[in-house]
Amino acid sequence: MRVLVTFFVFLLGAAALHTRADVIHLKNGRSIWADEVRDKGTRVEYDLGDDTYAIPKTSVDHIEAGGVAPVRGSSASSTKDPAELPVFAPSAGMTAQPGLSDKIIKDDHVDADALAAIEQAGDAKESAAAYFIAGKHEFDRGDFKHASTYFESALRFDPQNPAILNYYAALLVRTGNAAGALTYAERAVRAVPDSPDALAVLGYAQFALDRNREAMRSWKRSLELRPDPALQQYLDKAQREANAEVDYSQRESSHFTLRYEGQQSSEAFRHQLLATLESHYDDLVRQLGIAPRLSIPVVLYTGHAFFDVTRAPSWSGAINDGKLRIPIEGLATVTPELSRVLKHELAHSFINQLSNGRCPQWLHEGIAQALEPKSISSSGRRLAQLFAAQHEVPYNALEGSFMNLSGMEATLAYDESLAAVEYIDQTYGVSELRRILERLAQGSSTEAALRATIHSDYGHLQGEVGKYLVARFGS
Repeated sequence: MRVLVTFFVFLLGAAALHTRADVIHLKNGRSIWADEVRDKGTRVEYDLGDDTYAIPKTSVDHIEAGGVAPVRGSSASSTKDPAELPVFAPSAGMTAQPGLSDKIIKDDHVDADALAAIEQAGDAKESAAAYFIAGKHEFDRGDFKHASTYFESALRFDPQNPAILNYYAALLVRTGNAAGALTYAERAVRAVPDSPDALAVLGYAQFALDRNREAMRSWKRSLELRPDPALQQYLDKAQREANAEVDYSQRESSHFTLRYEGQQSSEAFRHQLLATLESHYDDLVRQLGIAPRLSIPVVLYTGHAFFDVTRAPSWSGAINDGKLRIPIEGLATVTPELSRVLKHELAHSFINQLSNGRCPQWLHEGIAQALEPKSISSSGRRLAQLFAAQHEVPYNALEGSFMNLSGMEATLAYDESLAAVEYIDQTYGVSELRRILERLAQGSSTEAALRATIHSDYGHLQGEVGKYLVARFGS
């Protein structure tokens, strides 16, 4: 069974309100909630926020109009379920002249000429507010590259403004630069010591840097000032981790910090495990051309500690939530299977770096499996039959976490994920997989990234993967 992997990512932005929606009931028993559904003859098109998707009409059992949609994150949110992630939604922004936002944001885009004109007027406070508005707009859209540039310009005009510092620190954590974020988060807390937002972001930066006890202090103070169920959930997890690791020791290698209980593993095993991780790290640098910015924490668990800390489903074998959490009960050496698990888990840190934490789960899992390396051959015939019968799970339904899937559902989700990645690799080349990740990092939706690289929407991808499987394995 492939391992379930989650990531240390932050849901930055407010959750959407409950809205009226249409429900597409699929023949395989799953449902898709959509803002609007359109029957296009051979396919069904539907809208989710700013994105449009399509699936073959033959996959649809019936369409129900006028339901109440479940809560979704904003367009800037990660693909995780909201219950899994801490929420950062600053309540305090910047004061600005009335109408300034309308000058800066036109037709849902930043007006660069308007920004330049405001800067030329020479009012530092207004220039800072204008660049902050532009940065927040791109931040909410998930375009972190442009958001970073605008926030940096805003800080040039108002370097101690807590709202700008908060957002910029949150962005740096979100994009994997926790060390840089810590400086700005600490400045924000010095400027407004009783800001729950500033303290929450400081805790995120501290936790990402593996400074857990400091993070818990920051979060506890933030919660004293303003209750936040999502932040409380994350604090509870950090507390469980601290309790489980109270007697742990630590050692370091070039790219990893290993924590372990002294009696649970031999020195030889720990040395072998770190050597294996370092070898996989070098392989992934060569394969993907990028490396995580920080040392990667690795935590070894025995008994029930792994499930107590992570609350992972029983079928999972390891988790990467910013830390590689590895259960080693009964192991005395790095077996070939454990080596593959380690590389799979480690690959997620690299994928997260390439995509700025915006990679959908099916693509994350497909690439990680391919890098183990693993092939779809063992399950290819069964999967080809499912696609031929149109009983597969639509890929857009696999964008979010696999955490709540049953064991059988997870097996299918992992297999479909690997099949899609194999199809893209074999048809377009591994370079296109990297380009998709880069597009996602720049703020593109998954479907926009697919269209810009392999010229495919979700419906077309679904059909082509099916043809690829049938051609290789028969129906």
